[in-house]
Amino acid sequence: MRNLSLGSRVALIAIFSSIVTVAVLLAIAYNQLVRDFENVLTQRQLLETEANANRVNQDLQVRLQALETFAALLTDGEDRLPLPRIESLVGRQPSLQSYFQEGLVVFDDNGVAIAENVHVPGRLGTSYADRQHFRTAFSSRSPVISRPIIGRTTGLPLLSFLAPIESDDGDLLGFAGGIINLAEASIIPMEDANRPDTVFKVLDTDHFIQVDALSGTNIMPDLPAPGENLIVDAALSGVTSGVVTDRAGEKWIYATRHLERVGWMFLRAVPYEQATQPAWASFRAFFVISIVAMLILAITAWTLARAATRPLEKMSSKIRAMARDGFVSARLKPAGPPEIRSVASAFNQLMEEREALDVLKDQFVSTVSHELRTPLTSINGSLKLLNSGASGDLPVKARAMVDVALRNSEQLQRLISDLLDFNKALAGQMPINLETIEVNSAIADACDSNGAMARHYRVPLTAKQGESRYVSADPLRLRQILDNFISNALKFSPLEGTVEVRSELTTSGQVRITVTDQGKGVPESFLPRLFHRFAQAESGSTRARAGTGLGLAITRELATLMNGEVGYYYQNGAHFWVELPAAKPEKPESGDRHENA
Repeated sequence: MRNLSLGSRVALIAIFSSIVTVAVLLAIAYNQLVRDFENVLTQRQLLETEANANRVNQDLQVRLQALETFAALLTDGEDRLPLPRIESLVGRQPSLQSYFQEGLVVFDDNGVAIAENVHVPGRLGTSYADRQHFRTAFSSRSPVISRPIIGRTTGLPLLSFLAPIESDDGDLLGFAGGIINLAEASIIPMEDANRPDTVFKVLDTDHFIQVDALSGTNIMPDLPAPGENLIVDAALSGVTSGVVTDRAGEKWIYATRHLERVGWMFLRAVPYEQATQPAWASFRAFFVISIVAMLILAITAWTLARAATRPLEKMSSKIRAMARDGFVSARLKPAGPPEIRSVASAFNQLMEEREALDVLKDQFVSTVSHELRTPLTSINGSLKLLNSGASGDLPVKARAMVDVALRNSEQLQRLISDLLDFNKALAGQMPINLETIEVNSAIADACDSNGAMARHYRVPLTAKQGESRYVSADPLRLRQILDNFISNALKFSPLEGTVEVRSELTTSGQVRITVTDQGKGVPESFLPRLFHRFAQAESGSTRARAGTGLGLAITRELATLMNGEVGYYYQNGAHFWVELPAAKPEKPESGDRHENA
């Protein structure tokens, strides 16, 4: 993050926020979808359970109504029909026979069986008044359906139906009864029980038996023990619907419906996956749409962030140019958001003040340099006369003092000349007279003129002669550049090191003159300001000389005026170079050739 631009950071923050927002929305949407499908599936189980309970209830009601109709035939309005007549009627009821496969039975007003259509040994003459459904029928005088019972004579799981036989005056004359075998009757719908992905059970909550599991070998199967079947436990807890996890860790959605007239509870459950699978199917489409929307949002955020910070990048470029070149002539256009316009205005104001200070400084340096040059010339001339003996021989101590003063005055004069030359170069007032110069001769002359300095520092100075090349340059200004490079190389070369000057032709067609020394080179931290004015790198050499810091800045300006450029690199030593346009050698005029002949 530290190396990212402000625009990139803003864009990444916007994108990250978008991703987090979309992720949160996706999580919320998925959870909501699962809950919705869970509710839908729960409602479906309730409806299915209600439908099963209503189907059983309607079946029981049809049988009970048929039995009521038959009971009405067993009286003449005042008394119960004679027994032979009853037996004849009982044997002629094929429709009722289909409803009550275990038989039709007629009871007297005391609950004693007096007639039957299917003979069961020991049933006739037996009193059933002690059975709970008989007691209910006696007290309510209304049709009754018993809870699952075990037949006293058959030993089968039975369901008994009773319809009262009454006179026109409402006197109880007996009961018409019908019996079905729960193990064989089709009263309980078993479609759901046969589905592998569905749990369907009918529970008798009074006797704690499982009605749907009744069979000839398992007459009255008990409900699972508590904790054995968690779905049954949830159903018996009184909560009509919900989600439960079985002992295997699988989740189920269940619903129950209680059929009060027989005391049965219908239980239906389906795997929880039936809610998550359609939820995930719906969620995938939403997920794809969300990802596309997030990408569009991310691209938009990136574009807007980059557009918002682009003026800042331009400002940064201008500021870097100012730091590199010392000034920037252009101004920033106040555009964009108010904050950006405010920064642009402040930057323009800063640049105006900086340029005003630069102009003031240049004027001050130029004025001071001119004012110092005249008296310094007189002082320097007087010291030279004294040193030459024009006023007579000087004592040894006086001569030494004059030598020191002369060297310092000459150094001061060179510093002032550098200041004046640099101001002229900046103002475009430095005269440049371009000529065709032979490079090897220019290098040799520069090395000869700096030979005394090389001997003083005990550093060999070598002019590496190569192929004859020509450049278009001002001889005096080229000499000034080479002198500057060579003097710096001599100053900062190690003892007994070597300074070499050579030329070469670049791939771009320029001629490069390079001054190479074996010193430590320029510190990397100082490289961006190497050719700036008044810039000096700290050096550990005890032979480093004080200066204005204008030498390399002047070389750059001079090279620019001659359509060239300067540079530096380090490779086993420091390499300062100047590139100038290559030129063809001048041919002598025809008149000159004739005279020479």
